[in-house]
Amino acid sequence: MPTDCISYPETNYFTPLILDYLTEKTSLQEFYNRFPKIENFDAQIREKKGNYDHSIRQSLVEVLNDQYSQLEVSDSTRKNIDSLSAENSYTIVTGHQLNLFTGPLYFLYKIVSTINLTRKLKDEFPENEYVPVYWMATEDHDFEEINFFNLNGKKFKWNNADKRAGQTAVGGLSTEGLNEVFELFSAEIGGGEDADYLKDLFKEGYLKNDNLTDATRYIANKLFGKYGLVIIAAGDARLKKHFIPQVKNELFQKLSHENTTRAVEKINSQGYNAQVTPREINLFYLNEEIRERIIERDGKFFVHETEISWTKDEILTELNDHPERFSPNVMLRPLYQEAILPNLCYIGGGGELAYWLELKSYFEAEKITFPMLMLRNSALLQTRKQDDKRERLNISIQELFLKQHELINRKVRKISNIDIDFSPQKEHLVEQFQHMYDLAEQTDETFLGAVKAQEVKQLKGLDNLEKRLLKAQKRKLKDEVERIAELQNELFPNRSLQERQTNFSQFYAEYGETLIEKLIEELDPLEVNFKILTFGK
Repeated sequence: MPTDCISYPETNYFTPLILDYLTEKTSLQEFYNRFPKIENFDAQIREKKGNYDHSIRQSLVEVLNDQYSQLEVSDSTRKNIDSLSAENSYTIVTGHQLNLFTGPLYFLYKIVSTINLTRKLKDEFPENEYVPVYWMATEDHDFEEINFFNLNGKKFKWNNADKRAGQTAVGGLSTEGLNEVFELFSAEIGGGEDADYLKDLFKEGYLKNDNLTDATRYIANKLFGKYGLVIIAAGDARLKKHFIPQVKNELFQKLSHENTTRAVEKINSQGYNAQVTPREINLFYLNEEIRERIIERDGKFFVHETEISWTKDEILTELNDHPERFSPNVMLRPLYQEAILPNLCYIGGGGELAYWLELKSYFEAEKITFPMLMLRNSALLQTRKQDDKRERLNISIQELFLKQHELINRKVRKISNIDIDFSPQKEHLVEQFQHMYDLAEQTDETFLGAVKAQEVKQLKGLDNLEKRLLKAQKRKLKDEVERIAELQNELFPNRSLQERQTNFSQFYAEYGETLIEKLIEELDPLEVNFKILTFGK
């Protein structure tokens, strides 16, 4: 399968913060521990080994065995779960929301990046074991972000959802109502062996599991179990109990707010926009009905917009009796993850890495090793037919990533038999007006303003003529313009990166298991480039 790549800056889709991080800009180095190069993992392993509470491993293996008890578990995944009991076993983690049918394509890229990094580490440091982990965001409550997926340009949305949707953690939501989505999906995906596999996957996942956590675990395990992926839902009280000391610090010392606020100020002072602004207390109170912020007022603790309140002693009792009810928000979840897992590296998208970069000093205050941060692989999937069309239209890979009006304007200028660039005329005009400026200075300086105004007017007139000529040529070259727009719309749905829009099923229905096999083969998490993968002969 042919593979091309371009640099991340050439895509025009990544923020200055992430681009500067990828080049290891000196001013950003205080915000991370070690840059994710293979040679830096040895020091990360030694630091994590000496700083991790290995007694947690027993709880970890116990919880994972319970969570996998109803699943068909591959030998690779079973081996990885069992290995976590040993002190020379480490994880590589990616996290993701419980998007309906995995959501956008980049869900696959996250997990493939994670699997492939564990393989590379095993080759480089074979004395240890490395386990790829998918951390399910079961305690998220932003239902509107996860209740749909896009296939063939159509949106498949879960409308008849649990009445608690958006009020409590999505992981516990009932899958009732997804039969309607299944019927629409089945009609759209059509027939054939691979399409039938997808229909079975959806049906077995959502119509035979009672809640969104179990459904998502089933689907991710079916897709990636053969590669040893371990999937964890970390809301279990047996895991949360190990996080009680940090929750106490959050409630009574507000360590995250104190430390991340300083980091946010520093990041913003460098001209970036910090991803997340911390709250004084970055915890939710969670039960079957609500997930609401915990706030402190006048020495008492309250659950926002409820009648629930505690004194200091009462909230300590609640925490010790029910640690599972204390849910970390986006600022605290990374600390929880790194406290309970023997983790070396977190793999995420640009937005995720941006908020992780706010957290290093907070980790230091809590004496928990800060993981290495790796940008997940990104890719554009295209068919051989689409690539041939691109070449016939004389569009480079880099040009594909331009805004559509920029791409069309550039190609119209190139293929037009009329020179649409009025730069020479503008330069000539500027030269002519320079003589007028010289004349004005010899006569009356008040004349300068009139000369300048006339120059601006005439340059603007040339701009307008150039635009009108370009517009006329677009009409004349209508067929070429339409073909260019059609190709780019196919590859960049909704004028966005394909990986942020399209569901994997659109490609799996065509290529089957080959899709994932080729992603495993082609995506190198240590290679800092945006891949273009071409399928078909």
